[in-house]
Amino acid sequence: MEEFLFVEKYRPKTIEECILPDGLKDTFQEIVQKGKLPNMMFTGSAGVGKTTVARALCNEMGLDYMMINGSEDGNIDTLRGKIKQFASTISLQGGQKVVILDEADYLNPQSTQPALRGFIEEYSTNCRFILTCNFKNRIIGPLHSRCSIYEFNIGNKSKMAGHFMQRLQFILDSENITYENQVLAELIMKYIPDWRRVINECQRYGMSGTIDTGILVTLSESSVKELMSDLKDKNFKGMRKWVTDNMDVESAKIFRMVYDNMISYVEASSVPQLVLILADYSYKDSFVADHELNVVACMTEIMSQIKFK
Repeated sequence: MEEFLFVEKYRPKTIEECILPDGLKDTFQEIVQKGKLPNMMFTGSAGVGKTTVARALCNEMGLDYMMINGSEDGNIDTLRGKIKQFASTISLQGGQKVVILDEADYLNPQSTQPALRGFIEEYSTNCRFILTCNFKNRIIGPLHSRCSIYEFNIGNKSKMAGHFMQRLQFILDSENITYENQVLAELIMKYIPDWRRVINECQRYGMSGTIDTGILVTLSESSVKELMSDLKDKNFKGMRKWVTDNMDVESAKIFRMVYDNMISYVEASSVPQLVLILADYSYKDSFVADHELNVVACMTEIMSQIKFK
């Protein structure tokens, strides 16, 4: 039997099904009702539903669309070829065509992004563009000015968490996975607003058929002490093994763990330097292909630059 990712199997098909703040949902529903899609830029943190909304708009409006991943197909020639082949032909359904450019902030701002500006103008009579990005400051100004910008801010966390709780319960019930509501609530609040992460965690942990408090386990105090001890002793082999063993934890959470515990382990004079190192590698983590290598590089710099108690 073919396996499906829950995030794809249960991806909302309409704006009404999407987990969004009321104001943003009303705006998108109005666009559907009017039947006029502008060039758009969706910006917000990972997993909040930017791509899902883009696809739902196209589905509800009956528009032909093409998905392009900016981190994978960011080459100018690849982008030009795909867009030209798609946008230069008439839609069989009679409406406009739509190019959904996912992770557009990965496109080169010196070459590919300026070229994209030209594509938007060249195919304006036949095609609309929806750009999604985690960091809008990485998108050049001319693209900002050619798109209506929509911020995917979470707004009222409790209200949004309640809406998503219902959605998550529906998914788990459909998959015959048992759960405790309190555990789901804590899991949602742990990762909010990354809905995708919550669903993926439930699918991974729910393979046994049950979701219990084990899904909430994070890096333990003993694990923190182990890493800090390796860093202090400049034990590269031990540090690398620790990173490898904990790569199921997001890199950002590892950096945050070191930050939260640094006062207990690091000399006061080294704290500012440690903060700068963590901030630098946290930023780099958004771009790197190998997250494990980035974390090891960060820990190696900490070992060589920071004084421990």
